[in-house]
Amino acid sequence: MEINIKVDYKAVEEAVRRAGMMIKEAHLSADSVQHKEGAANFVTSYDVAIQRFLIDELHRIVPEAAFFGEEETEGNTREKELGGLCFLIDPIDGTTNFMFRYNYSCVSVGLAYAKEMIAGFVYNPYVDEMFTAVRGNGAYLNGNRIHMPDSTLEEGIASFGCARYNNSHTDVLFCVVQEMFNRSLAVRCGGSAALDLCRVAAGASVVYLEMKLNPYDYAAASIIIEEAGGVITQTDGSKITLDQPCSILGAAPKAAGEMREMIAAYMQQH
Repeated sequence: MEINIKVDYKAVEEAVRRAGMMIKEAHLSADSVQHKEGAANFVTSYDVAIQRFLIDELHRIVPEAAFFGEEETEGNTREKELGGLCFLIDPIDGTTNFMFRYNYSCVSVGLAYAKEMIAGFVYNPYVDEMFTAVRGNGAYLNGNRIHMPDSTLEEGIASFGCARYNNSHTDVLFCVVQEMFNRSLAVRCGGSAALDLCRVAAGASVVYLEMKLNPYDYAAASIIIEEAGGVITQTDGSKITLDQPCSILGAAPKAAGEMREMIAAYMQQH
């Protein structure tokens, strides 16, 4: 895919890094947290402030771009403007972790063109990890190229997500997780889909599974996984969507095949 608009990706990366420092330096109070629709679904004043900051900064860098962010802020056109250049923003992926000082949250910013991801930036400020990828140029962690080994499930750690407000097919999920536990070296659930997907890209995990996520949760990490040599699809192997929620399976190619067979078998039983 070719586009005629030049993007200063270094400037985008710097904006994401600055947003991440807002997470690290935050001082939460009780009135900073509000409930959103769904069980155990929260938004903090920092989610809103960081998204506003990112929209302002990224608009200056790429004035032509639209914005699909998680929070309802000025400038957020959501999925309506995905046809051209569009930033998909999760200002704090892992908000519950953030609320409880779990120190496993990140800023996630992806850039799409014509509903295809062309760049991704995921930053964990607590450990200063910046994952980046630009279509055709590889994936990087803090400037060092990352390549995912093509491992099987039994050769690595398997990870998954299970946010209570996205609770579709949880019966299938936990049946599959038990099978993942039996067939892998260990299982993990970090509470930040973007970071857990980037762990797959870096080879720390062999697979990440979640039954329902919103596009801004996985947009940036999806291109990082692909550029690292992995695959990211819905659980049935179909293409991920950027205009609506979908299931997510990010994995090394061999493990992805094993997981799709496993999930299909459990889906037939339910």
